[in-house]
Amino acid sequence: MGTIIIYAIVAMAVAGLVLSLILYFVAQKFKVTEDPRIDQVAEVLPGANCGGCGFAGCRALAEAIVKAGDMEGKACPVGGAPVMAKVGEIMGLAATETEPMVAVVRCNGGKCNTNQKVIYDGVTDCMSANQNFSSEGGCAFGCLGLGTCASVCKFDALHINPETKLPEVDEDKCVACGACVKACPRKVIELRKKGKNNRRVFVSCVNKEKGAAAKKNCDVACIGCGKCEKECPFGAITIENNLSYIDFNKCKSCRKCVAVCPTGAIHAINFPPAKPKTETSGTEPANPTPQPITPKVETDTTTVKTE
Repeated sequence: MGTIIIYAIVAMAVAGLVLSLILYFVAQKFKVTEDPRIDQVAEVLPGANCGGCGFAGCRALAEAIVKAGDMEGKACPVGGAPVMAKVGEIMGLAATETEPMVAVVRCNGGKCNTNQKVIYDGVTDCMSANQNFSSEGGCAFGCLGLGTCASVCKFDALHINPETKLPEVDEDKCVACGACVKACPRKVIELRKKGKNNRRVFVSCVNKEKGAAAKKNCDVACIGCGKCEKECPFGAITIENNLSYIDFNKCKSCRKCVAVCPTGAIHAINFPPAKPKTETSGTEPANPTPQPITPKVETDTTTVKTE
């Protein structure tokens, strides 16, 4: 009886040893050795995990850079050029210089430039509201003003102006991660180059209706008249679906388009005030100073309720 027990113990020990050796050799054969540079690159990245680089997080970006062996098309918008320079040092590559970007709100309707036709009474979420009605001012393309974009911003760079009900971007805090762009159901927010001296020109409208219909709902809508396109000497402006668009890669910030826009839909940001030109008898000044638009008096409104 004692001998049988001893044999059983020995057999189990031998079987365990054999199986351990098999597992060891299998593990050695199929083991994946991670490149230590992945940890090094991940360590210098800011760890915001905002997804602005196009990857799930900072480590995913680090893995993509190391595995590809290059940095082409891969950049961290939060860390910017200084961080990518450190990544380049780890990889032994020259970091590609990229121009800083910033989120831009391409809508200037809000409460100041539209007549309130209905009152929205529902879930405070732009995605939900977009499925139920056009907007309080009637524009089916413009900002809904419910702040979904602000709620997804991890950098406190976006807030809703309580008077205009339009989102405003804090340029000093914005890292161009693109979270607000993805969250906006109307595609009102766009990432654009900050521009030289942080100056840029863009059309603050996304309405694709014909001019009369667009103007009916918003005083400052783009009406697709084409004057800006004809005036631009650099071919930076195109008209498509009744809407003007300025290509920031071609725009030289001459602001000629701003002067000819009949509705004030084109905005020039962070430029010094234009010097007034001397008026001649019987003629209008070449660059009239835009007059502030006073809020309209609300007309009879209808309340739109949603569950």
